[in-house]
Amino acid sequence: MFSVVLNEALELHHCGRVAKSWQAACVTPALCNRLVLSLSGLLFAMEAHARHYGTVPNAAPLDVSNFRGSRGQRQARLNSLVSRVLLTERSQFFHKLRALEEMVEGLKQEFCSAAEDLAGGASQNPPLSWETLDSAHFDLNTCLRETIVILKSFLIVLPEDQIGMFEKCVRTLQRPRSPNTSSSESLVGWYHRRRTAQFAGK
Repeated sequence: MFSVVLNEALELHHCGRVAKSWQAACVTPALCNRLVLSLSGLLFAMEAHARHYGTVPNAAPLDVSNFRGSRGQRQARLNSLVSRVLLTERSQFFHKLRALEEMVEGLKQEFCSAAEDLAGGASQNPPLSWETLDSAHFDLNTCLRETIVILKSFLIVLPEDQIGMFEKCVRTLQRPRSPNTSSSESLVGWYHRRRTAQFAGK
């Protein structure tokens, strides 16, 4: 739905139907947030599970050529460079997960800011804002494909008796939840403590 609505907004923009394109654009931030919530939840769940149980698959570095925007290319290039000096599969896997986590959050912020400026008529440079929407959407889709590849690799090495635990963790992390919410799941608790510490350090 995110791609469909954005494509409709872009088509209206190209056809010169400015008001309609802005109306369509105002719907996209909510859809973008839903996609990023799912992606972030899955990435965090894999990281938490791997740290807790030591389940680590192979992870190829991010390819710069698969990203269109400067943010995506910069982080993909950094991930590729750092992966060359990381000696273990474990460290390479965690570094790639963190790179994707940071990338999807940054792309979400870029996309939503540009979309809200357009929808509210506050954009100082509408052509650039539309370009930002298109580029951020493209790179979010790339992050989605990368996450699916990592998930498939992760599931291959995941012991059968851990599948239920991992699935429960994914479902929990993909729902909006306050860090203060109690939970018996140690992985979920680890995630909330980690995110709270990150926000406190900003």
